[in-house]
Amino acid sequence: MAEYGNFSFLMDTEIVFGRGAEAEAGRLVKKHGGSKALLVYGGGSVKRSGLLGRVVASLEGADVAFAELGGVHANPRRSFAEAGARRALDEGVDFVLAIGGGSAIDTAKAISLGAVPGADGTFWQYFRGAQPKRSLPVGAVPTIAAAGSETSRSAVIVDDIDSGDKVGLWYDPYRPRFAILNPELTFTVPAAQTAAGSADIFAHVVMRYFTPWAGALSDRFGEATMRTVVEFARRVVETPDDYAARAELLLCASFAHNDLSFVGKPEFASGEHGLEQQLSGYYDFPHGAGLAVIMPAMLAYFLRHGSEEQAARVARFGREVFGAETAEEG
Repeated sequence: MAEYGNFSFLMDTEIVFGRGAEAEAGRLVKKHGGSKALLVYGGGSVKRSGLLGRVVASLEGADVAFAELGGVHANPRRSFAEAGARRALDEGVDFVLAIGGGSAIDTAKAISLGAVPGADGTFWQYFRGAQPKRSLPVGAVPTIAAAGSETSRSAVIVDDIDSGDKVGLWYDPYRPRFAILNPELTFTVPAAQTAAGSADIFAHVVMRYFTPWAGALSDRFGEATMRTVVEFARRVVETPDDYAARAELLLCASFAHNDLSFVGKPEFASGEHGLEQQLSGYYDFPHGAGLAVIMPAMLAYFLRHGSEEQAARVARFGREVFGAETAEEG
């Protein structure tokens, strides 16, 4: 019989949800101890959409100073994050605010490690096993339902300086102090990116679902989350400005990766994320797209070569998530 494992759980991200929620950015930075923020974002879309301007106006209205760091790349780079950390030190910021997708948020998290006094802009040692002692607080304004980094304790960075590896770090203080979730900010995400993001959300539950540990509550939470992704991803692709459907996906992204579906399961057992990280890091394609290819192959492997318990798990997954009558059909 599967055992119920020991675990610790800390999810202290304040979620502010709804239309126009980005207007709260200044108040939230100030509430969580920030007096000068580094704004971390990707390309020009946050400027063209007016989102950056609204966040800046909110900061100014709350008397929060700021500096900007644009140019985050998909599959975020170590070199850029290290330059960002040095910029944060030079600017004397005490808060890092990410605006964009998972790459912007993960970059902000890496910067938060290298921008504390004494770090001198370096953080890679922590991705290679050293234990962090301190980081700056981070906030997030996600613009896509995907990585869920806005509530997670993890970040993934590509080492474009030495090894070329794509490496993840799990660190409790990495959880953003707040996440501003406005579904309207995701309306313009193209169908292909929406699909890849939905696969990423789904995979964050899968990596917690296929474990040998007991946990009926977390299993059922995970199954409901995956069913919700299946239902509403289709609606969003058909109707991109469907607010309710975008809202469901955005909430799924945040709650799939904040460890609620990991209660009672102290470690991961499936390997789809570790394998895919190296593929997308090397070939530079969307993480979710790679996961969409690897997950079915992993489930097929469990059926053909796994234990009886793994095969039974795949059958339950197909039944509870997709309504399949057999594991093969699922």
